[in-house]
Amino acid sequence: MAGSERLITRGAPRRTPVTRRVTTTLAVRTRPRGFIDITREVAAFLAEIGAGDGEVSLFCRHTSASLTIQENADPDVRSDLLDALDRLAPTDAGWVHDLEGPDDMPAHIKAMLTGLNLAVPVIAGRMALGTWQGLYLIEHRARPHLRELVVAFVGDGD
Repeated sequence: MAGSERLITRGAPRRTPVTRRVTTTLAVRTRPRGFIDITREVAAFLAEIGAGDGEVSLFCRHTSASLTIQENADPDVRSDLLDALDRLAPTDAGWVHDLEGPDDMPAHIKAMLTGLNLAVPVIAGRMALGTWQGLYLIEHRARPHLRELVVAFVGDGD
């Protein structure tokens, strides 16, 4: 590698006055165990409030479901991820906590591994996601649930 070659470049800093904070909730009816794409709903929220530059955050108000940013092109990725999570936290591992069924403790572990919150930069009203990225709620339980997400935008705009 040549000494003058730059492997990392940085754009100019952008200053954004934080002039407002706007929140909403998303109620999501899930199917058993799987990924639910919530990208469009979050983008619609940003458009509705006239978001400019800032950040949108999402918080899942449950401990047996979670949030992630993942590939949105090939559904096999999401299928493989569910299989990987099942290998990490199988239902039949002899968990002590089983008051809500044998899938409950594995669901808590999967939510801990994948996380309950996300933060995405917003530039000119649009999430700065990569070409193949989408926002997903992951239902880890074997039966459907009604899940609630808190969505908040902080930044500037209309």
